[in-house]
Formats: sequence, structure tokens, C-alpha cells
Amino acid sequence: MREQKENYILVGMAVLDLKRKLAILSDAAKYDASCASSGSVRRDSVGGKGVGSTDGGMGICHAYAPDGRCISLLKILLTNFCVYDCAYCVNRVSSNVPRARFAVDEVVDLTLGFYRRNYIEGLFLSSGIIRSPDYTMEEIVRVAKTLREVHDFRGYIHLKLIPEASPALVNEAGLYADRVSVNIELPKDESLASLAPEKDVVGIKKAMGAVRVSEDAAKDKGRKTRPPKFAPAGQSTQMIVGADAATDGAILKRSEGLYGAYGLRRVYYSAFSPIPDATARLPVKRAPLVREHRLYQADWLMRFYGFERAEILGEAEDLDLAVDPKLAWALRNRGEFPVDVNVADRERLLRVPGLGVRSVDRILDVRRFKRLELADVKRLTRGIEKLKPFLVTADWSPGALTDQEGLRERFAPEPRQLELF
Repeated sequence: MREQKENYILVGMAVLDLKRKLAILSDAAKYDASCASSGSVRRDSVGGKGVGSTDGGMGICHAYAPDGRCISLLKILLTNFCVYDCAYCVNRVSSNVPRARFAVDEVVDLTLGFYRRNYIEGLFLSSGIIRSPDYTMEEIVRVAKTLREVHDFRGYIHLKLIPEASPALVNEAGLYADRVSVNIELPKDESLASLAPEKDVVGIKKAMGAVRVSEDAAKDKGRKTRPPKFAPAGQSTQMIVGADAATDGAILKRSEGLYGAYGLRRVYYSAFSPIPDATARLPVKRAPLVREHRLYQADWLMRFYGFERAEILGEAEDLDLAVDPKLAWALRNRGEFPVDVNVADRERLLRVPGLGVRSVDRILDVRRFKRLELADVKRLTRGIEKLKPFLVTADWSPGALTDQEGLRERFAPEPRQLELF
């Protein structure tokens, strides 16, 4: 029955023109959030050598690097046909959606054509599973290999790996891609087993581990012969938020483990959105986007601000949606404040609500030459109101403000009905 359905869809796809395929497969790719191009090596075609670059521009799917560069990517699926029946996926085999499939040469031509028109600087390519994981992974790798070896394409390439594919194919993908990713899908193993029975969390982690080994081998300075570069922008993954009952604490604990075990560059969080003809096991309402946003903020605290996950929240807890996680931590730990901006070390300053990494580095630079006053801090940061209860300067002390009972409400006022007149 499944084979008959695949043949039927493949016959139907033959009549689609390239524009219609692009419309279907770019729309189908929008559910994958792991589409950032930060961390890649810089390449370009200055001097007439090669095609493309990894530097910024305008385009279809905008990804932002840490330095603020905007890199535009052609973000598509090779096909949205899939033999898997993951309950949360709009492209599952039982879903009644329009289907399409690109040929390898069509993806290559689209990528090169869009680049030459200055629409994109790179490609993000994923796919549903057709025939078998190995067959699909071979097709994905062929796209990247053709771009690199035949057309000398030097732009950014992000390939989505299929964990069930052979290790040799996974390794080959990393030789042509700047970044690779394997989606962990859901924060709890039992949820994956229930909602995506064809997927195996052990296989997913095994693929992540294989990528980590290849990354480490490529960076091994002790080798006599240097191996080829392997996914220089590293690997990432994605978790769906709100499709199961996992708490924010459980989600961040899973992320904490993935960062530590596999050296991930980034975990992406995607708020669950209801899909047509969904199973009753899934929520009927979309997960709040602010929850996704708070998870990203907490993730940032773990990666760049020196916070441990357990400091931010417990495994059974959810993040406060009304205030950001650093402010929530400060309100729970008022004994750590106020912090003297003129003497505190970098680690302590990074824990002050309202101070980011760049602001802290500016403060450390300027205070070598003068004692900072409140006006100086205001010039070096984005705002001063959030800082006042937690900071001491040469001319400012918060006094009782730090321990004020209604301090949280000051930053998270109660919502009120807007008036038309």
C-alpha cells in the first residue's frame, strides 16, 4: 500500500513545473528552524575563481551571524514525500498535502541561478525520506558535491543529515557542507517513540557522535597528514516545543546534555504549530512564541553567560514568560546584588540584568581609565532602568530598591485591555 502511494505521488509530481515545485518545497521547509549560517569559514569568488561567497546580502531565508551579518539562503526540501509517519510532521506519509520532488540538477541550477541574481549566498537542504535513508542521503550529498566540485561553488551549504543513513554518507556530507544537522525532534525519548515510531533516538545520537568524531579528527593538530575540513561551522539540532508535555527545564536539560556530549554549535527551538488532520495526541493550540523566545534566552545564558542550567530553573519547572530568564534569576537571588560596576569581574557583571556581553566588555575597557558613573553606564548600554536595582556606580546606589517587594511588577506590569478611544 505504501509503495503504491509512493508510485502514485511520483507520477503526479512529473507534471509539476519548476516554479510549482519551488513553491511547495520551500513552504515545506519553513518548519525547520535550524537555519543559521554563523561560524563558517569565509570564502569568496573575488578574482574570478569559483562561484558564490559566504558573506552577507539580501535573499530568501535570512540567517544572522553573531557579528550581525545577514546571510540569505535558499531553504528547500529535496522532496516533501516521506515514507515515515511522524505525527507532528505536515509531510508525514499519511498527510494530505501537495507533493513535489526536485531532481539533483534542478537544485544545483536553482542555487546557482539564485546566487547569480544576488538572491542568496547559500543553500539549506533537507528532505523527506524516499525509498530508503541511504538513497535520500546519497541524493542530498550529490547536490553538495556537484555544487562544490563541478561548479566550484564557494557559498554556504547546510545539509540536514538522515541519522539512519550509513556512516560513510554522513561523513561525505560533512566534507562538502559548512554545517550539518541532525534533528533530535523532541525533548523526551518516550515522546519520540510515541509520535515518531520509525525514528530511533539511539540512531540520532549515534549520527551526532559520528559527526563529533569527524570534527575532532579534522581539528587534530597532532596528525602528520591534515585531514580535509569537515563541516567547519559545526553541527546543530532542533527540538519542537509544545508538542508533548515536556517542561522548559526538561528541554534545557536535554540541550545541556547535547552541548556537552556532541559539541553542538546550537540547539534550535521551534514552537509547535497545529497541522491539518492531526492525531488527538497532539495539542490543538499553538505553543506560545514567547515560550520559544524565553528558551532561546535561557540557552544563550548557558552558552555565553556562564550559567548552569540548574541555576536557571529545575527540570520540572517552566520559564517565567513575563520576564527574561536572567532577570528572573536575579529576582530569586537578590543577595547577589547590587554589583559594583567599577570593581566586579566580568563573570559577575554578565549576571546583571540588562548587561550583555558587548556592554560588559565596553565597561571593562572604559573603567581602566575612569570611575564609571550612572551616565557613563547609560551611554555604554541599551538602557538604564533595568540596571538601577542591581548596580552600584560612583554616583549611584540602589539602596532599598534591590529588595523592593514589587520589583518584578515594575518590569512585568499586568496586561490591560487596550482602549480604542
